[in-house]
Amino acid sequence: MLFNSFEFLIFFIVTSIGYFVIKHQYRWAVLLLASCIFYMYFIPVYILILFLTIIIDYFAGILLENTEGKKRKWYLVASIVTNIGILAFFKYFNFFIDNLNGISGVLGSPQTFKYLPIILPIGLSFHTFQAMSYTIEVYRGNQKAERHFGIYSLYVMFYPQLVAGPIERPQNMLHQFHEEHHFNFDNLFSGLRWMLWGLFKKVVIADRLAIMVDYIYNGSGHSSGMEWIIATILFAIQIYCDFSGYSDMALGSARIMGFDLMLNFRQPYFSKSIAEFWSRWHISLSTWFKDYLYIPLGGNRVKISRWYFNLFFVFMVSGFWHGANWTFIIWGALHGVYLIVAEIRKRFFNQIIGFDFLNMLITFILVSFAWVFFRANSLEQSFNICKEIFKPIDASYFQISKSDLHGQPDTILGLAKWKFIASLMVIPILFYCDYLISTKKVNLLVKKAPIYSWPIYYILIILILLFGVFDTKQFIYFQF
Repeated sequence: MLFNSFEFLIFFIVTSIGYFVIKHQYRWAVLLLASCIFYMYFIPVYILILFLTIIIDYFAGILLENTEGKKRKWYLVASIVTNIGILAFFKYFNFFIDNLNGISGVLGSPQTFKYLPIILPIGLSFHTFQAMSYTIEVYRGNQKAERHFGIYSLYVMFYPQLVAGPIERPQNMLHQFHEEHHFNFDNLFSGLRWMLWGLFKKVVIADRLAIMVDYIYNGSGHSSGMEWIIATILFAIQIYCDFSGYSDMALGSARIMGFDLMLNFRQPYFSKSIAEFWSRWHISLSTWFKDYLYIPLGGNRVKISRWYFNLFFVFMVSGFWHGANWTFIIWGALHGVYLIVAEIRKRFFNQIIGFDFLNMLITFILVSFAWVFFRANSLEQSFNICKEIFKPIDASYFQISKSDLHGQPDTILGLAKWKFIASLMVIPILFYCDYLISTKKVNLLVKKAPIYSWPIYYILIILILLFGVFDTKQFIYFQF
């Protein structure tokens, strides 16, 4: 069930009303049932995979709390291996088979390994990492084991964040499921604002930009370097609006019921360095890798060469987490290289360039270049794109004409001209709104002059109805 679908609207209204109507002691059951229905809307049988990991991790948490000595470590290992094993089978089995067949082909042997008809369960990477954070925190003594099986199941399956995060920690979520939440108009309006803004970013910006991005990336492959540059910049905006739009709707739908999810994005394209970018982009994942992989490897408390290895390795793993393809691994590796080069540069130059806008522009260019590998359909395509965008650019490239952008007589990048122009005009509005959000001016407007905020809501609703793409296009991160 997609957040940008009519089915979800009905589901959301019924679930939210049902949550407040029923007595507190039964609310967990209402939410768990709703979450099961939400998840089973995709491939019903895959809910059995969730139940398997839930049962294993539930008892693992209790055993970890009640056991002392080396057995505790083995219980943790068993839990992690089970979770990683299930994720590896569904997400990476055919990737490894593909590489084995490639190696056998290079060695002159016929293909000997068969692929399995596996469909990746929705959101498997997200709830696997959330489940792992629970057992790790119990092992570390930072979280008591949850004895209520239903509450623990809800921690893993809570529908707003079930398929694309944010990846929560048990310290933030488990106690909230035990607390009684009363209906609150502030939560209602705050949640609806988040959901409205998220829906706007998804259907008005992301899904409309997706038409142009797909036109180039899924096209004939004969695009010019400038076309690839334009498509890649548009993809940078698309993936931000798509993923942060989902996170906003998740946060808003949870807040209406009184739950506080962690903020997953903080205007990442305002970042003045790659390190700052990762403190603003997909925060729940970057902090997960920091706490459960980077710091256990030694973080920056080791010699310099090992520190650089830790940075590079963590981002390589992060890339692999995103998808079973070498393009994602290269994407992660690029960010690792960016960070290492930045640290080396700091050792020779004490200060970075003193112009914030220039630093933001350089960071955006580096991030956008890495997005080529994230978006490319294959490793071969990504290398071809890189060759095209680094070719010498002549003046004719800047003449955006019908022939340059492969459009039909009245289209540009697969959109009617007026829709193309409207799609580009909404991008400055996005960044201006991000600026207002980052400076807290939106909160001041809502609190001190609510009469002026209502016209904004009406404008957003009108823009959604007039310019929204309502083909229930799937969120990009649903496939991870």
